[in-house]
Amino acid sequence: MVGADGYSASSPDELALVNAAKYLGYEFVSRNALENSIEVLVEGKPRIYHLQLTLEFTSARKRMTSLSRTPDG
Repeated sequence: MVGADGYSASSPDELALVNAAKYLGYEFVSRNALENSIEVLVEGKPRIYHLQLTLEFTSARKRMTSLSRTPDG
């Protein structure tokens, strides 16, 4: 699914979450698979978050969890 802003998501819920984050000042820019990190604009300033752990969505848990390290550690 692709939203009006060009984001791509696997579900309407995921797209709504990303759009809500953008509305609140957190805009996804890119993901670096080699460094396992993402770049996000936080109120217009670029920040890099290093992904530490991801627990994928399961029907039993009914959620997905990601743990990341902030730029300041």
